Amino acid sequence: MTKVSSPAYLAKVKLLTKDETERLLSRMSGKLPRRLEKDKLSKEEALAIQLELEDEQLKEWRKMMLELKKRDEAKTPSKHDAGAKAKTAPKPKVAAKRTAKTAT
Repeated sequence: MTKVSSPAYLAKVKLLTKDETERLLSRMSGKLPRRLEKDKLSKEEALAIQLELEDEQLKEWRKMMLELKKRDEAKTPSKHDAGAKAKTAPKPKVAAKRTAKTAT
């Protein structure tokens, strides 16, 4: 099964500068560069597929980072919670009872 790029990504490829195109080509890995070399894909199609893959990876990364951030916030109290605890009235100190031994 071959992956076909969407028209939206083909349009994005046409807007890339020469430097951006070269950087995108350099990040290709796996079967994609080989398919490009064997003329199974045009350069534009390969770039569009690479852009689409990178966007999917970025979305997945953002999703994972959001989950990690939520876990971290659940484990550690926030500054707001710490401030609320600090504003409570302090407990009164208990006066030391004098015993018969300390009185002498």
